[in-house]
Amino acid sequence: MVAELERAEVARDVQQVADLTTMAREIRDQITPMVAAMTPEAAAGQKPDAAQVGRWQQDMGRIEAKFDDPPSGTTATNVARGGLRNAVQLVRLSVDAYAAGLGAPAGQQHQWLAMAERQGVLAVTAWSVAATQLDQINIDAGHGHQHVHLELGQHEGGFTADHESEGPGK
Repeated sequence: MVAELERAEVARDVQQVADLTTMAREIRDQITPMVAAMTPEAAAGQKPDAAQVGRWQQDMGRIEAKFDDPPSGTTATNVARGGLRNAVQLVRLSVDAYAAGLGAPAGQQHQWLAMAERQGVLAVTAWSVAATQLDQINIDAGHGHQHVHLELGQHEGGFTADHESEGPGK
């Protein structure tokens, strides 16, 4: 009976890891353009306008909702999910700060936009830690390496994907 319950938990976690990885890839693809556009490296002519940032705020609400009512998983899976959720919340905060900056008086805009950029860096760093945990739980689940890092450059304290090939067998 106990062995049967343990096998069921392992099977459930293997599926949860796969589902979380799929969700993380979708979210990564959605948030990367937002974070990239708010970085100091973004070209001045490519900075988002208020209408674009307003759409991002709506998008972030939908993205955040994906973490509502998460399934109960193993500690390692819950840590990865919680880390991704935290990174998403930081992106949302960055987008909101950027929106505030665009609407601020000219003398205050720079402060708001600089804060949004710093929050974006923190989001990328937080995502990198969660993505590293996600890679490890994929290995443990038998899926092999799965690299779901944001490709926005290395930030202090952030991790990059390892150089292993993705997929089973690694």
